[in-house]
Parts: sequence; structure tokens; C-alpha cells
Amino acid sequence: MGFDSSGDRPLYIISVAAELVNMHPQTLRLYERRGLVAPKRQGKNRLYSQRDIERLMYIQQLTQELGINLAGVEKIIRLQTDLEQLQALKATEMQLIRQRLDELEEIKREKEGEIKAIKKRIKGHLEE
Repeated sequence: MGFDSSGDRPLYIISVAAELVNMHPQTLRLYERRGLVAPKRQGKNRLYSQRDIERLMYIQQLTQELGINLAGVEKIIRLQTDLEQLQALKATEMQLIRQRLDELEEIKREKEGEIKAIKKRIKGHLEE
């Protein structure tokens, strides 16, 4: 099918995706209905991205290797999604804080320069 560096481009029809993860296509449909995976659509065809394939493999690991039921998988994925969103929000807020700190540092340098100039003028007037 093809290399996709972003991981989000739809690449695989359901039969190929099912084969890649060693699952029945009905299982993939069930996971879609449960909101565990959201393949793109092209007409009536589901197209799975590399990221979808990785998600399916993760679900398989949780259910088969760790014995977690689908309700548990849903909670885990929802919590991970929430965590990722919070981390992204934190990163955005940290960037805004860094920008504001840079602005305040610039203001501080300007004010220190103004104070230095005022002190120099005062000193000049006192020496006269």
C-alpha cells in the first residue's frame, strides 16, 4: 500500500487492515462501533491509516495479552486521549508563559536602561 510518514493518511481497506492485525473484519467493525478506532471513509469503504493499525494492535495487546475487556479498553483509550489533550494544552500554555516571560524580560531591560539613564542625569546634575 505505501509509506505514510504522518501515520494519518488512509491506506488500507478493511480486509487488508484485518489481515495486518490478524483480526476478523467484523472485529474491526465492532471496534469502530464502540469508538475504539475511527477509519476514514471513501464512499462505502473504510480506509485504515497506519495509526489505526497501531491502535488495533494496541487493543489486541490489551485484550489478548492482558485480558482486559472492551469496556476496560474503552476507558484506557479515553483516559489516554484525555491525557494527550491535557499534555498538548500544557505545552501550549507553557509556550505562552515562555513568550510572556520573554516580553517581561524585555520590559525589565528597557526599564533598567531608563533607570540607569535617569541616575546618570541625576549624577550629572549633582556634580554641576
